[in-house]
Amino acid sequence: MNKLMNFLERYITPFAAKVGNQRHLISIRDGIIMAMPLIIVGSLFLIIANLPIHGYTEFMAHLFGTSWQEKLTYPVGATFDILGLVISFGIAYRLAERYKVEPVSAGIISLAAFVLTTPHQTLFTNSTGKTEIISGVLPINLLGSQGIFIAMIFALLSTEIYRIIIQKNITIKMPSSVPPAVAKSFSALVPAFTVIVLVWIIRLIVGMTPWDIPNMISTWIGMPLKHLGGSLGGTLVIVFCISLLWMIGLHGDNIVGAVMSSIWLALMDENRMAFQDGKPLPHVITQQFFDNFLNLGGTGATLSIVLLMLIVAKSKQMKQLGKLSIGASVFNISEPTVFGTPIVLNPFFMIPFILTPLVLTIINYVAMSLGLVAAPSGVAVPWTMPIVLSGFLATGHLSGAIIQIIDLLVAMFIYYPFFRMWDKQRLREETKAEQKDKVSAFS
Repeated sequence: MNKLMNFLERYITPFAAKVGNQRHLISIRDGIIMAMPLIIVGSLFLIIANLPIHGYTEFMAHLFGTSWQEKLTYPVGATFDILGLVISFGIAYRLAERYKVEPVSAGIISLAAFVLTTPHQTLFTNSTGKTEIISGVLPINLLGSQGIFIAMIFALLSTEIYRIIIQKNITIKMPSSVPPAVAKSFSALVPAFTVIVLVWIIRLIVGMTPWDIPNMISTWIGMPLKHLGGSLGGTLVIVFCISLLWMIGLHGDNIVGAVMSSIWLALMDENRMAFQDGKPLPHVITQQFFDNFLNLGGTGATLSIVLLMLIVAKSKQMKQLGKLSIGASVFNISEPTVFGTPIVLNPFFMIPFILTPLVLTIINYVAMSLGLVAAPSGVAVPWTMPIVLSGFLATGHLSGAIIQIIDLLVAMFIYYPFFRMWDKQRLREETKAEQKDKVSAFS
């Protein structure tokens, strides 16, 4: 075990650290985080419109009329249906910040590039059942979750072009007497023109094929990643990588999540639309599957080990750490436990820390696939929401809360033998230290 840990520390840690600090991955992560307030606000309205209380629908219809639910979900569309737009701006903004160039201009140019990739037409079925092509409109589905991956790609592309031109000083320079806001807008003129023309040419070239840009990217890149992120096998690989990165001291969720969060958000929104329409939910694995059913107390389900500290620990060190960590762990913040125990680079906890999320993945996936537990409904529950409450809100069903309790007990069962060994070792060290102090006192 020590040889394995030494190998990871010597060869894997430096590489993973470089990946974790890679500016494009960090910008994708931070850009998507910019959309989270909108997602959570939209989810709040979605919860209110679909509270699982007997007689609630009839009561609300009696008070506000039969169309109350449709009106209450207006904010849902206003938030979820512009995710691609917000993320396009957000990623470009954060990447430009890291290059130390003007971020607002980069975000606006990225936004224009994203809209340029989107076909300005949609299909419409009229009252006779005939399908027509309506031109001069932007398909709302491509501006929302379906457009996230496209927004991500063109945000990175447009910002790279923007910063190269700015850093090479190929800009229109205005006299010093011109107000700074005007000067900044003119300095962005050359990169904006370059980006728009390049994306326009790409669209024309792709238009010569049977695809448009969204269809091509979705078919060639998006669908394979979607199958990876939405399948049990792919999820197990992702969960393993996240846990392994944490074991060597790196924030695995940020590193892996930077790549996969766009896929999980798209799967979440597909569930949200099905939930609103009263249709079966198409996916089990979404962002909430990870946040609310695997990360109980944080990555590695570390709430379980904190409870073991409080319940069965004999050593003073573990008892004290449990008291200090429980507050953060209840809200799914694992750093005090991971670095305080420590779990990072600790061979004692490598097996349970990696094994526990894998076991929980299988339990939750099977239970939800078989219909024993409700799948995440598309409601974006904050990852800091305590368990039981988060399970109920994420699924809209009591079974979501119950499975979280089962998950916690399973995690405690897996961690228990390893924790007992670690706790006994700490207790022996404390006993030796106390005996040494007594001897010193008498001598």
